[in-house]
Amino acid sequence: MRTAITDVRVFDGERLLEPGTVVIEGSVLRAAGEARGARRVDGRGGVLLPGLIDTHVHLTDVATLKAFTAYGVTTALDMGTWPSSKVDALRGRVGLTDVRSATVGATSPDSHHAQNLDIPPSGLVGGPGDAERYVAQRLAEGADFIKIIIDLPGFDQATVDALVAAARRQGMRTVVHAPNLETVRMAQLAGADILTHAPLDQPLSAEDVARARADDRVISPTLAMMEAIVASVSRPGRPGPSYEAARASVAALHRAGVTILAGSDANDAVGVPARPPFGESLHRELELLTGAGLSTVEALRAATVLPARHFGLTDRGVIAPGRRADLVLLSGDPVADIRATRTIERVWCAGIEYTAA
Repeated sequence: MRTAITDVRVFDGERLLEPGTVVIEGSVLRAAGEARGARRVDGRGGVLLPGLIDTHVHLTDVATLKAFTAYGVTTALDMGTWPSSKVDALRGRVGLTDVRSATVGATSPDSHHAQNLDIPPSGLVGGPGDAERYVAQRLAEGADFIKIIIDLPGFDQATVDALVAAARRQGMRTVVHAPNLETVRMAQLAGADILTHAPLDQPLSAEDVARARADDRVISPTLAMMEAIVASVSRPGRPGPSYEAARASVAALHRAGVTILAGSDANDAVGVPARPPFGESLHRELELLTGAGLSTVEALRAATVLPARHFGLTDRGVIAPGRRADLVLLSGDPVADIRATRTIERVWCAGIEYTAA
């Protein structure tokens, strides 16, 4: 069965097009000229975005997926959920957010994560000699990328280097948890592909930014999480982490031309400093990215075409014939005001319209 969404302005990754028609057939998009005989959905002059991609989440259950879908997040990149059977149970849920996962991230037995988050033994990496074993285990359980948690005290440089190298030998992308300046420098020295979080202790230096640009590094700063951490730990008269440091780093990276992706770090975990809500926090992330200097178009790209490109999701991220029919219909114009991403009228995941139960 075909569905034709009429009178919609499509965001093509750069601008809004003139009102037109988008056709869904099964799970994919078809050319506008193939609308004959289709069921019609009146877009009423609204804006049609590719389904949003959140590049940093932590899954819990099906309710998590429903929350993401309701907020137009049609792809969620999970940065740490275990056991792998829990992730597997959430993959391929018809009509709900599509999932990719690192399963359990690599961390040192001495780290804060290991001490407070009940990391299973398979996620503990005691030194460089454990790197190959760790990566092999993640491949065996179907991980889509490798997550490395630099949480000091914990990993030394040699261990981070070994993990990145082991992942690269297997053709796996590496995403590194780097929440302060020292860990950012360790991740960059190791040659990690994607850094997640923006430092809360101090802004990146000009040299740090230049290295990120020269090495084509990709950054998912999770400003929504950094904002929430600052709010949760700040006390009157007591120095604490600085959101301004995180914002300044993102602004400097953006000015230098470093690729920025949208990620919320949405989670419902115990023992973490903040828990951004599923789905809604990605919209807050887009607002914070524009506050750090990205244009509205750049922020939209950070949640659509760019994460699809940098995580190898070649079937999504844009609205074009043959691509996966992940769509978000808005009543407002997010190019004029990024807050309009919240004006959601309808959502489709692989061609199936979402309806709240």
